Formats: sequence, C-alpha cells, structure tokens
Amino acid sequence: MASFIIEGGHRLAGDIHPQGAKNEVLQIICATLLTAEKVTVHNVPNILDVNNLIQLMRDMGVEVSKTGIATYTFQAARIDTAYLESDEFLKKCSSLRGSVMLVGPLLARFGKAVISKPGGDKIGRRRLDTHFIGIQRLGAGFSYNETAGTFEITANRLKGTYMLLDEASVTGTANIVMAAVRAEGKTTIYNAACEPYVQQLCRMLNRMGAKITGIASNLLTIEGVKELHGTEHTILPDMIEVGSFIGMAAMTASELTIRNVSYENLGIIPQCFRRLGIRLEQQGDDIYVPAQETYEIESFIDGSIMTIADAPWPGLTPDLLSVMLVVAIQAKGSVLIHQKMFESRLFFVDKLIDMGAQIILCDPHRAVVIGHNHGLRLHGGNMTSPDIRAGIALLIAAMSADGISRIHNIEQIDRGYQDIEGRLNAIGARITRI
Repeated sequence: MASFIIEGGHRLAGDIHPQGAKNEVLQIICATLLTAEKVTVHNVPNILDVNNLIQLMRDMGVEVSKTGIATYTFQAARIDTAYLESDEFLKKCSSLRGSVMLVGPLLARFGKAVISKPGGDKIGRRRLDTHFIGIQRLGAGFSYNETAGTFEITANRLKGTYMLLDEASVTGTANIVMAAVRAEGKTTIYNAACEPYVQQLCRMLNRMGAKITGIASNLLTIEGVKELHGTEHTILPDMIEVGSFIGMAAMTASELTIRNVSYENLGIIPQCFRRLGIRLEQQGDDIYVPAQETYEIESFIDGSIMTIADAPWPGLTPDLLSVMLVVAIQAKGSVLIHQKMFESRLFFVDKLIDMGAQIILCDPHRAVVIGHNHGLRLHGGNMTSPDIRAGIALLIAAMSADGISRIHNIEQIDRGYQDIEGRLNAIGARITRI
C-alpha cells in the first residue's frame, strides 16, 4: 500500500492542465465494443481505473494500440466470448466499478453478458436497479446468482420501448443507451441523465451511425440501427479535477491558472465555489484563481445558513462535495453540506476534525462546517483515503496544514487523478510518494 507524505503550508503558483474526464472515458471505452471497426479516443487519462479497463478490453480480445501520449485505438473485431464467462473476467469486473457499463454493449452486440457485482469506492450502497430494469424493458432476461455474486443478462433480440427511469443515473443511462442503439425500433428514455459525459457518449454514438435525439435533455429518443462503424472521439477535461484545483488554490491562498477547462461544460461548479466566497475569473477557456487571504461564505437571501447539496445535472455533481467541504474549513462563515446520494461519503470528516477542523457531522448525509477564516490552522495528520474524492479532499487539507501529514491507501487517489503529486509539485507543492 502506497502513501503520500505532505509538507503543508506551501503556496502554489503557475498553470495546471486538467486531465481527461475519468467518468466520461470509462463509458467511451465500453462503447467501442459496439462495432467491429476501429475507434480512436484522444485525451485518455493515465489513471488506475482507466488502465485497468483498457487491460480488461485487451483480455477480452479487443485490439488496443497506444498511438500517442493520450491517444488509443480500440478494435473489437474478434471478441473472445468464452473469456467473458471465465472466473478471471468476473474477478476483474468485481474490482472495477466501470465494468458494469460493459453490459449494454455486450448485450447489444452478442446477446449475452455475464458480470460480477462491481467494486470501487466505499461510499455506501450504489444500486444497479436502474441499469437492469432499463435493459429488461428492452426485452432482456435477467438473473442473479447469489452464491457466485454474478448477473447474467441474455436477449435474442432487443426491442425499443418507452421507459421512465427511477433515478437519473449517469452510468445507468449510458448502459441503456448503448443497448438501445442496436435495438429494433424506437426507444424513449425519460428522466435520463444529461451530464456532459452522457452528452459526449451520445454524440460519439451518432458519429458511429446511431440515431439519438434529445441530447443534453432528460428525454432521449433512440432509433435503433443494425450496425455501427468506427469514429474518433476526444474526451472532455475532467470537471472534478478542475474543481479540485480551484479548492487547492483557495485553501493554500495560491494564485493559479487552470488551463483549457471546457468552461461551457462546467455547469454550476464555478457558481458554487463563488458562493463559498472564492473569486475566480473565466479567461477564454481558462479559469484564473487569484491568491485570497480570506473568503466569506454567502448566506441565502433571507439570511439563513448556506446549504450546498448535490443534485442530478445541471445540479452540482456529488463528486465535488468532499472538496467543497474542505474548502469551507478556512472560509468565514458556516455552511451545511448535504450529500444526498451516498450515505457513507461524509465519514471522512472525522479525519479533518482530528486535524483541527470545526465540523459537526449531523448524520451520514449532512455536515455543518464552521469556518476558521484562517484564524486557526489545520495541523498535520495521519489518515487513510476511503475513496477517490475523499482522498483528494484530504490531500487539499494536508497541503494547507501546518506540519507533516501522511495519507495511506493512495491507490484510491490514483484511480482518479493522473500523476497528481508530480503535477502539484511542479507548481509548488511538497508531496512525496512512498
């Protein structure tokens, strides 16, 4: 198990570039299974979850070539269908959350998918009902082997239908869309997720020959086609990393420019940081964060305490609530952080309290942060990262703290952030990997 040793109290300065979006690229790689032709993907981040999925694709028989620093080609012309039912395949799926999005493409192309219950972050229950109910609506048969912990989905023929999703699940929507593009007839998906990642997937599928309308809305209409062909696709910058860098600049009172952020795809994220009092400027497609010695949390118009909560797009992504909670520690004022989707995601605040933060954990979903206004400094701590986003939040806290901190289980951070210590050290951080 690797660890970070962080020497806190150093300001950052300069430019930093966000990596390709993790949550998008996992969908895009799975979608390459829908055609036997070559698909080229640019701006692929070099992170653990993506690398594991790429290796899994190779094991399945996909021809994968790295043709540039962040460019890969995928050609799924000869899939080893026997391997897809092997214990090795199922074991790898169980350790990779994104593997669930293999179901839609495999079912659409081969009529069958067997997958184990996927792993990933320890952030509470992440049910798969939306995925499987939607795919069942398309005519697939579904069974769960409780002893083996595997799902088996089969369909001789997928047929388009109307469905109203029980929740606007991003991965659920992606899975259903990938199955529906090769189904017979018209599929209508209401309450579909409409995050930029889903928009990107739909646009790529249309370039491959799919017929999807309603992109960027929560009502998607898909006319099924018999086959798809190859294409090229460029992954968006990672909005979670952009938000993480804004939080780092604020907590360390640093001047930072975040380059090429695809500002129009950030949605409400800049506005939410501004509500915490953080000044940031859009400069073309860059975000400039000036050094701020203090920042004050806004109140609602009636004077009540600010609440920041996650919501389906275009609401705030839940992946940034951990970062915003940490940023509020040194703000002037108080804020209620309400994490609605995952009941274990706020438990990492105990580690922040040990570092000197003033936080009241109300329940598994809500925490009140009482800002220090830089009147008190955090002190270094010894902690373990429970998930990707808590890991980066703890790293931000450690970078702003007095003294030395240690963060263990940083493989969780590596799952979502490419060479994070190298990029941060280049702009003034002091982070050592051991």
